[in-house]
Amino acid sequence: MQALKGEPGSWVSNEAREKFMAAYERAFALWPQPNEEFDIETATATTRVHAYRPHPDGSPVVLLSGAGFNASMWYPHVEALAKNHPVYGVDMPGDPNPSVPRALMTSPQACAAWLDELLAQLGDRPAHLVGASYGGWVAMNQALCGPARLASITLLDPAGLTELDARFWWWLSISGLATLTPMPVRRRLGRWLDNPAMVERELMTLMWAGIRGYRMEPKFPGVLTDDQLGAIPVPVLLITGARSAFITPAQARDRAARMPNADVAIVPGGHGRFNRTGELNDRITAFIDARS
Repeated sequence: MQALKGEPGSWVSNEAREKFMAAYERAFALWPQPNEEFDIETATATTRVHAYRPHPDGSPVVLLSGAGFNASMWYPHVEALAKNHPVYGVDMPGDPNPSVPRALMTSPQACAAWLDELLAQLGDRPAHLVGASYGGWVAMNQALCGPARLASITLLDPAGLTELDARFWWWLSISGLATLTPMPVRRRLGRWLDNPAMVERELMTLMWAGIRGYRMEPKFPGVLTDDQLGAIPVPVLLITGARSAFITPAQARDRAARMPNADVAIVPGGHGRFNRTGELNDRITAFIDARS
């Protein structure tokens, strides 16, 4: 469900929000314990942040989720990323989550201003952004518009590198329908679509509570030009799935070649959740640790 044009995201009703929040609490029980949650105030939003920081003095790792979701999606990665760093999962304002937007967040300038304020309150050390899908565009946009607080960006199948084509809309439609099937069927469809997240009951329940109960701010970021990619000043790790509906391996390598300091990894899986999570976590942590 989308918000009216020109309006921030909002709940359909208090009942819809309460139903969502019950599912939200169950989903965040998947995060490693103990974790914290708190709100950060900026000029344009109240932003919910989840923190897991057994090593609070390291440079922060900040997780930016895809459009229409929240930081619960990061639970398979948090503990590994927190071995040497505090980890913060951000609920993007304008999506279904407890964050409260007071202005539109989708323009590059507004998004960068919001995130710069947020990062300033998470600590003095430059942050490592890890962004998935739309969150990947947010990370690249920050590297262009506000790089001073950044140490690196890791992009998991990011938006903003190519135009979305029929392949993506087919994948999105089939995946959405598949989440409504009985679990035995869903497991088979999840393997076929290379989307293991489809069998995670807590996340799927949360996703549908958000779709039905929240008027989401539309998020269709523009494709970054070669000149923009060439102006990204921080180290980049671009990871995409071999069967991604967003970007092909050849496109990923071509677009990464436009960046001054980018590594590319093609991994098993599709858009939404990659396979071999342990190997993926090792690759991301090695990249971040080498640049901390």
